[in-house]
Amino acid sequence: MEKSIYSGNYAYLIHILVRKRKQYDISQIALANSLGKPQSFISKIEIRERRLDVIEFIEICFALGINPKTVFNELIDNWIINR
Repeated sequence: MEKSIYSGNYAYLIHILVRKRKQYDISQIALANSLGKPQSFISKIEIRERRLDVIEFIEICFALGINPKTVFNELIDNWIINR
């Protein structure tokens, strides 16, 4: 089993978050500031250099003004079964 950070499903999760951030015209800097983090925190997550934990995922969703359940449901609806 590959590390989740390299999986297609993890890539899709990050894709959703980046798409939502851009859809709401929120910069990496603005998002990072709202979380009390440096811009590099968001950049490293978005380029999959840093793994996002579930608490950070929820905090990022709320900072973007979106319900984490919505993102999670989209991820599940597009889940890739690894065989």
